[in-house]
Amino acid sequence: MIALAPRAKSRGELFDHLKKRGTTEDVANAVLFRLQEQGFINDEEFARAWSESRQRAKKLSKRTIATELRGKGVSSEIIDLVTSEINQDDEHAIALELATRKYRSIAHLESEVIRRRIHGAMARRGFSSSTINAVMREIGI
Repeated sequence: MIALAPRAKSRGELFDHLKKRGTTEDVANAVLFRLQEQGFINDEEFARAWSESRQRAKKLSKRTIATELRGKGVSSEIIDLVTSEINQDDEHAIALELATRKYRSIAHLESEVIRRRIHGAMARRGFSSSTINAVMREIGI
């Protein structure tokens, strides 16, 4: 099953992949059920791994991670479970790390430009205004 090789995929992604390849819905569901039964597909593990990876590598907020998981066909219950594991302190730490990293690369610019760019970077990654403002105050911008 080539679709499983490059990275883990959700049941929804695999279903879409099988449908694109011309598989009927009944056959696709049967195949996915069998894979799930054998432990090759686990949306909860997939969602947890996706969340951790996106937080670590891309510094994304839990709101953005939830949106991505929804797009991958993960159920709302699993999304709620996984995102509930990201507490406010964790999200603040991720936002602070992102802002600090961004600040180092643009510290030579005018303060208003720095403020605008850091704010934009955090907003694009889905952080709330309150988190953005708290982080901006914390790094002194």
